[in-house]
Amino acid sequence: MKQNMKNYNSDDLKVWRKLFERQQENLQGKVCKEYEIALTTMSDVLNANEIPDFSKIDAWFENRTAWKIKVVPGLIPVEEFFELLANKMFCSSTWLRNMQQLDYLEEPDMFHDIFGHIPLLSNPVFSDFMQAFGKLGTELKENKEAVIQLQRLYWYTIEFGMIDIKNPKIYGAGIISSFGETNRSMLDSVSKTSFLKHEILEKSFKTDEIQNEYICIESFENLFSSIKKLNRVTKISRKMMP
Repeated sequence: MKQNMKNYNSDDLKVWRKLFERQQENLQGKVCKEYEIALTTMSDVLNANEIPDFSKIDAWFENRTAWKIKVVPGLIPVEEFFELLANKMFCSSTWLRNMQQLDYLEEPDMFHDIFGHIPLLSNPVFSDFMQAFGKLGTELKENKEAVIQLQRLYWYTIEFGMIDIKNPKIYGAGIISSFGETNRSMLDSVSKTSFLKHEILEKSFKTDEIQNEYICIESFENLFSSIKKLNRVTKISRKMMP
């Protein structure tokens, strides 16, 4: 599959501009500095004034962290997703929500995939973490319990993670791309807990509910270190321990 820029019209651009400008302003003071830097650095190929062209974004990444965008029709099997990450390919839809869907979608669209996920892939440490995550998932794809645990890790970090428990900031794409969840995540009344790898691996989640708790890592270096230390027998799948 390939992105066809001719498929987008003026209404799509209005939606993209509305989403981008609204969320860029909303994230001020709430998102981690690494994302702020990444979004600013990518402004020539990722901005409010044009629908993102995946070929231009790929070219921008070529001499940086070398990620590419893989067009997919929607949600894909987790095993395929692991393999893409292992090869520095992040999957994205090409469809965009409409004005009546600004605040809720049942599955990710291009705004979530591109605005939410892509900028941090230009950060070298986060980039290495994502690729290592994909490689580990590929190695363990036949271990059903391990796959479930990796999905939990992905959910509480890459999708809905925060950084710095003392002064929580957002880095998870599921929060970054959501106006409502961005604001909710910053409330003092919403629980925020420190990242403990062994607890997250056993912590279930629901995809159809707003989060009641956010996990805060110390740093991206800490997150990358955690994935490097995972062991397929003693760390990832406790049910397989002797």
